[in-house]
Amino acid sequence: MTAKRRERAISAGAVVALHAGLLWLILTAPQPMPRSAPGPSLATFDVVPPPVPPHVQPRHDPSPARERPNGLTGAKAERSAVVVPAAVIPPPVSEVAAAEPQQGTAAIGGSAATGSGTGAGEGGSAAGGGGSGNGSGTGGRRARLIVGAITSRDYPKEARAARVAGSVTVAFTVGADGRASDCAVTETSGNAALDAVTCRLIEARFRYAPALSAYGQPISERRGWRQRWWLE
Repeated sequence: MTAKRRERAISAGAVVALHAGLLWLILTAPQPMPRSAPGPSLATFDVVPPPVPPHVQPRHDPSPARERPNGLTGAKAERSAVVVPAAVIPPPVSEVAAAEPQQGTAAIGGSAATGSGTGAGEGGSAAGGGGSGNGSGTGGRRARLIVGAITSRDYPKEARAARVAGSVTVAFTVGADGRASDCAVTETSGNAALDAVTCRLIEARFRYAPALSAYGQPISERRGWRQRWWLE
């Protein structure tokens, strides 16, 4: 009997403790925040921009007139005439025009001594060659033979044996170095041996003081030569 009372007392105490805990929770719980009243709704309206201030032109004070030197007040500057010096054009250098040799128009050149007896070779005369400068020789100097001759000892053996004689005219170039070259027969002697030996000996032996231009420079010149071959 006593045990049942004790159990009931414990059960009643537990119920009381449970209710007391619930009550305490209710009392200590935070109070909810009161809801605020709804505010007024947003209103829309047009925004008017502020008026534009009037544009004010800046005021420029006229600057005082610049003083001019005496006697120049109001005078306008005039441009002076520009004088362009005339261009100095050097005189053109004329090219050497070598004329074709003209037989018998030049002075007698260096003649070889005329031998006596059979087989003498007579020295020839210079046939007119081309001048320097403008082609007429004006202002320059002609080429001048310094050394060289054709003698009787140069008579070709075959021509001497055949008793062939004749005169041959040749043309050749005297270079700026004074040497003869480019010899060619312009009038044949009628014998190929006489023609050939004349050109060969001129190119091998003849030396000239070269022709000079109007400016004193050595230039090439075309010259001529007539060689007479004869037998007694």
